[in-house]
Amino acid sequence: MTSELLDQALVEEATKKSGLIWVRGPEGPARALWHVWHEGAACLVGDGPGEQPLPGLTDGGAAEVTVRSKDKGGRLVSWTAKVVELPSGSEAWAAAVAELKGKRLNAPDGEAMPERWGRECRVLRLEPTGATAPLPDGDLAGPPVPTSATTRRPIPAALPKLLLKRRRRK
Repeated sequence: MTSELLDQALVEEATKKSGLIWVRGPEGPARALWHVWHEGAACLVGDGPGEQPLPGLTDGGAAEVTVRSKDKGGRLVSWTAKVVELPSGSEAWAAAVAELKGKRLNAPDGEAMPERWGRECRVLRLEPTGATAPLPDGDLAGPPVPTSATTRRPIPAALPKLLLKRRRRK
């Protein structure tokens, strides 16, 4: 019983303090997702325009959550969760959205954000099942998720000369 309580305390404290959690659904790679810890579970919002994708996370399904250290970035704990989708407009949904709203950075619509989330997004709770996974022995690095983002191209060869010219004129 003591071990279970210690695991529960570790999951809660680590998840509260971490800005991102890595979540893997039944299939596909793990994704870094922002969250808020609320009433014993990690709450997420996504799957709408301009919000984080939540692929493979379905109501009643399972997910594996990995929490990293905020200061060093290393893995602290991995735990299994039951996915619960909160119905839009319910009391639980409103409480979770109130917490999420305070943590959402760079929202395009400010105070109208909860109404948009109610219309276009899903709000999920990842409720710990009590099982924590042992820390792995080897490297678990995987390939990056495909994206349309591009890397910066090399600067043009003439640019350093142009910048030096401007400095000499001053």
